[in-house]
Amino acid sequence: MRLTHRSTVAAGFIGYFTQAITINFAPLLFITFQKQYSLTLTQISGLIAVCFFAQIGVDALAARFSDKFHPRIATVFAHLLAAIGIAGLGIFPRLMPPYAGLLLAVLLSGAGSGFIEVMISPIVESCPTKRKSAVMSLLHSFYCWGQAGVALLSTVYFVTVGVESWTLLACLWATIPLAGGLLFCFVPLYPLGGEDQSEKGASYLKNRLFWAIVVMMLCSGAAEITMGQWASAFAESALGVSKTVGDLLGPCAFALLMGSARIFYAAFSTKIRMRPFMAVCGTLCIIAYLLAGLAKDPILALLGCALCGLSVGIMWPGNISNASALLPGSGVSMFAFLALSGDIGCLLGPTVAGKVADAFGGNMRYSFLVSIVFPVILLIALGYISWQKRKQ
Repeated sequence: MRLTHRSTVAAGFIGYFTQAITINFAPLLFITFQKQYSLTLTQISGLIAVCFFAQIGVDALAARFSDKFHPRIATVFAHLLAAIGIAGLGIFPRLMPPYAGLLLAVLLSGAGSGFIEVMISPIVESCPTKRKSAVMSLLHSFYCWGQAGVALLSTVYFVTVGVESWTLLACLWATIPLAGGLLFCFVPLYPLGGEDQSEKGASYLKNRLFWAIVVMMLCSGAAEITMGQWASAFAESALGVSKTVGDLLGPCAFALLMGSARIFYAAFSTKIRMRPFMAVCGTLCIIAYLLAGLAKDPILALLGCALCGLSVGIMWPGNISNASALLPGSGVSMFAFLALSGDIGCLLGPTVAGKVADAFGGNMRYSFLVSIVFPVILLIALGYISWQKRKQ
């Protein structure tokens, strides 16, 4: 069978599914890690921080040296790193001090995830597809389906096999990035962006609207990952529901609604005005965090977690599409810079949430109330962009 750009896009879908595994599998085991390895919430926050520090390091490297990366080699290498890191969650703690082993595993999987984020968006953007913003939204929806799949299938595994056998499940999940890396060895790749990356870089870095999008990317990453990383632990510890119910109604529902928002935009992108749509989503995000933080009823609090997924769904791909429309042909360096700002938010949000929870005796409700600051800042930056566009 002849491989076409559709094969390349399909490989990109697997890449984003892989990224979902690297980011969302370990959080399902946070309470297990606490019990099995006697970890504190601050140490758990350290796992999140190392994962996203690795992604930030890759993003910064790519923003500076993007023209030195061979797309195929970098993408295959990314999937290999992710596979080693995911499997390493179950293997490394047996070969060294457990916490050090977990840190090494999330460091490797985070680096792989960072390369995937940097390389796959421009690879798919370069494919000769129509309605590129819709394709980009569909691409990012596979992160959501991956997140939902990880939560749902892991829950089925924990119920049928037992959570004590989680190390085998880590090795099973590692087969997905191995398959994606193999596929990227063969799919066709297309030129990524403009010819003069340094000139383009100097151009977009001087654009005020671009910096507003950078702020929005940071807030999008923080708002999305804070809930995505802590929803399972919140449901299990703060709400007192079982792990199965918490994972299904927390991170799984969050991911399904986030993916649904991205599919909705992909289907109706030609009829939707991006900035007003993102303003509605930002407002809904504030409501969702308030509901999770203030609702006394566990079902209503979990509804807040799920609605947060619906609200943040369009934020990350919407920001990338806005930047692509403002600065066409900017290449890998621009995508790397956007990924860098988004991953800083992914590090900042859940780390702050963990620190706040520790300060209040492990109560995640206060963490979610503090996290409202991120959608608020996003709405301010969005208002600035709309004001500047009206002036122009």
